[in-house]
Amino acid sequence: MQPVARKPEPSNTLISQSQITVKAAIAAIESETASLSEKIEMLLAIATDLQQKPQSSQQLEAAIALYDKAIELALKSYPLFKARALAGKGTALRTIPSEDTELLLAAKQAYELALPILQELASPKEVAEVEMNLGLVLQALVPFQQAKMQDAISAYKRSLRVFNGLTHPQEYAILQNNIAIAYLSFPLVPEKAEMRQALAVQSLKEALQWITLRDHPKEYAMLQNNLANALQYLPSTHPLENNLQALTAYDEALKVRTLQDTPLEYASTIANKANLLYNLPDDVEHPEVGNRQNLLQAKTYYQKALQIFSQYGELGRGEVVAAALVEVEKELAAWEMKRGGDKGDKGDKKPINY
Repeated sequence: MQPVARKPEPSNTLISQSQITVKAAIAAIESETASLSEKIEMLLAIATDLQQKPQSSQQLEAAIALYDKAIELALKSYPLFKARALAGKGTALRTIPSEDTELLLAAKQAYELALPILQELASPKEVAEVEMNLGLVLQALVPFQQAKMQDAISAYKRSLRVFNGLTHPQEYAILQNNIAIAYLSFPLVPEKAEMRQALAVQSLKEALQWITLRDHPKEYAMLQNNLANALQYLPSTHPLENNLQALTAYDEALKVRTLQDTPLEYASTIANKANLLYNLPDDVEHPEVGNRQNLLQAKTYYQKALQIFSQYGELGRGEVVAAALVEVEKELAAWEMKRGGDKGDKGDKKPINY
């Protein structure tokens, strides 16, 4: 999971509202006759409310200011409140868009300070939530060489001790999905690539045992998309079987991911499906016939995905799809010249886990 690109600055109205909220909250607790613990709880409640679906980074920064005030008031007298404020601060820091590691490292520190206290005083569920968030931060720091992927996986697995499929299916699905992506991006030596991809497939299949299309459609589609990606690139003695399973998984994801409701997720999945069709024969019983029809379908998917990514300003993903589109057009041109023949494996395309 890469840190997301910095978003456009919000309006002055949102900034001033956030500043007013912080000032009003601090002024209120200083004038209130409530007990110290009640004041801390008030700060935590307001900060948490600011974090719910924030419309700007300034709202998250306002939440951090309130968490800092709560930490200051809690000191040694209220360690559980202090730990909860640290955990909330960590999540706010993690959520602020940034292109470097400063905020992520600060979030990591906040979670690591909170965890020992929560492990002693809080519920297992509260601890598991922080472990899951710590895993996200560690995974985001790996590309910057500021954390190890194995540490992120370990944090996720500690969280799974509480968030199991029976009692917390959504959290379980997200954790297993994150573990799978971690395995797929693990900087292991090539000889272990097959093992890590097999572990990713296993994690995703385990999650799908508890997630259904009816009850958790969003998580179901995410898992099916990423399972298909993993199957498509899994080294195997039976690649055709894996690809056919992947094709089914992409179609399952597309039952949820539609152009109307989730355009970016839809674009990711059809681009991934196009990657598969690029190397899949039209008739699996007679691969020597070639795959002109699948190439044409792949071209259509790439064109649609590129249009959507361009429309929504997803330039990086758009570039990946544009490059794949060039390749499929070359294959179609070669097909028209040769009118058949076995073209062999045309190379891998980059999957989009989303």
